[in-house]
Amino acid sequence: MKRKRYTEEKIISMLKQHEGGRTMVELAREHGIAENTLYRCKSKYGGMEVSEAKRLRELQAENRRLKHLLGEAELDKAAMKEIIEGKW
Repeated sequence: MKRKRYTEEKIISMLKQHEGGRTMVELAREHGIAENTLYRCKSKYGGMEVSEAKRLRELQAENRRLKHLLGEAELDKAAMKEIIEGKW
């Protein structure tokens, strides 16, 4: 079964409908997702606007990239130490 991926805009609109008075059960049935998924989305995107969610995604991507660069730098540093100590 193929997983449906909703955009931040769609998730936030669903959460705004919930704030407007619709139940999570109704929203889950309407969109064909599990109720737990909506609660998980609520914990992540609750109270956010669309622009804030996009910024969060950009920051997560930048953080992932920086962690990758740091890992590579640490590997280079360890290799240099081995060369200096003559363990090669």
